[in-house]
Amino acid sequence: MPSTPASSPAPGHQLPFDADALERVHFVAVGGTGMGSLAGLLKRRGLEITGSDKALYPPMSTALERWEIPVQPGFDPANLEAQAYGGDRAPDLVVIGNAVRPDNPEAQAAIASGVPYRSFSDALFELAMADKHRIVVTGTHGKTTTTTLTAYLLLATECDPSLLVGGISLDFDGSFREGRGRHFVVEGDEYDTAFFDKTPKFLHYHPDTVILTSIEFDHADIYRDLDHVKSAFRSLVGGLSDTACIVADWGYANVREVASESSCAVVRYRVFAEGDAPEAEVADLDWIADRLEPHVDGTRFRLRPRGGEPVVIEMPMFGAFNVANCTAALAVLEREGVSLEAAAAALPGFRGVKRRQEVRGVVRGVTLIDDFAHHPTAVKASIGALRARFPESRLIAVFEARTNTSRRAVFQQAYAEAFDGADRVILRRLPDEPIYSATGEPTELFSAEDLARDLSVREIEAHVFADIDAAASEIAAECEEGDVVLVMSNGDFGNIWEKILGALETR
Repeated sequence: MPSTPASSPAPGHQLPFDADALERVHFVAVGGTGMGSLAGLLKRRGLEITGSDKALYPPMSTALERWEIPVQPGFDPANLEAQAYGGDRAPDLVVIGNAVRPDNPEAQAAIASGVPYRSFSDALFELAMADKHRIVVTGTHGKTTTTTLTAYLLLATECDPSLLVGGISLDFDGSFREGRGRHFVVEGDEYDTAFFDKTPKFLHYHPDTVILTSIEFDHADIYRDLDHVKSAFRSLVGGLSDTACIVADWGYANVREVASESSCAVVRYRVFAEGDAPEAEVADLDWIADRLEPHVDGTRFRLRPRGGEPVVIEMPMFGAFNVANCTAALAVLEREGVSLEAAAAALPGFRGVKRRQEVRGVVRGVTLIDDFAHHPTAVKASIGALRARFPESRLIAVFEARTNTSRRAVFQQAYAEAFDGADRVILRRLPDEPIYSATGEPTELFSAEDLARDLSVREIEAHVFADIDAAASEIAAECEEGDVVLVMSNGDFGNIWEKILGALETR
């Protein structure tokens, strides 16, 4: 797992607090999806919630505004004072996000104040999860969709779950829900917890049920290599009680390796994207999904539970990776006492998550789709899903390598193979800025120009741009009726989606 910091701050992160006596909770770096969601949940409980951040962008910026949570731009010790934000009470608890660095003046002031403070992960567990059955969705890919879908199905089958997810759910009109049922479904990632706690966030949720979707190399700013990533998941698996359960995608060798070390129950599922699952490969599987058939409203597939009759499933999503997400959710519900028949009947009503193959608009016959994909595996999966969804359309992929991992050359060759299925690829050139490395050594940066050349060798038309406004105008000018434009980024991408749609309207 990530290394432990050389020195520790004052022990305010261990000071107890009375959750029932809280009146004001302050969030340092409130704009993160997890931080903002917990802030919204506590605001709904009637607490006074305040926050600060250096930059906000949709969808969390608009969500915080809708929840009437005041946010100060930048970090300042004055944000902790009683009169800050027009109030008359200093914070009873400060929550510090994992994007906050040790030299942050507001965090330093919070630590020096002697007021209890927590990482996001510990605050979430102590304030919302401790007395629930905790379903923690982990893995490199699919966490947000699988978390939301699991909670949606629990709600649709009258289990009244709680939820916190790193995205905006279209079914819950937000990223959190507080239910009266016994389940809390949360997205749990392997990123470190805070500058004062370098353990992975998912260790702090003490899962009763773990969904393990995949394990690949990611987060190169804190992990050295794939083995380092696997060590974090080994810590998770090794810390589970014997009464816990892991629902694991057995199609990933790294998942099989890590999950096999567990002493608790392991439920194995796997998706076979082409035709029938080979009988030689299904003997040790508990859930088998095969016979995938995309159609206009989603995907139909056969689901075979161990010891049960095969069932034809209709889901309103596309791509084999979403079949895997769906299978994991159905397997968890069955283990929690919900029949497969009841859960499957609720599936067609699932609306999904913003920025996960979200149709932003259709203008002049051109469909613009927004997707969060940034890892090459996710890029390849998203393009494949849309190729199946729009088999006759020209598919134009617009991509921004923005994460700490994607901005380095470690995935340069993998990206060259990830865009197969796209007819045209448009890549954003990012400025050559230094990025943090887990090893502390200089790192070679990703090159949009090199990727464009590699794609051309694969006979995929590729172009590089730097100016977002100019690129949006050019894309709109070249689109024809029936085209599909897929924009992929984990950031705001200069609001390129709206700019393309606007240019199409005024063309």
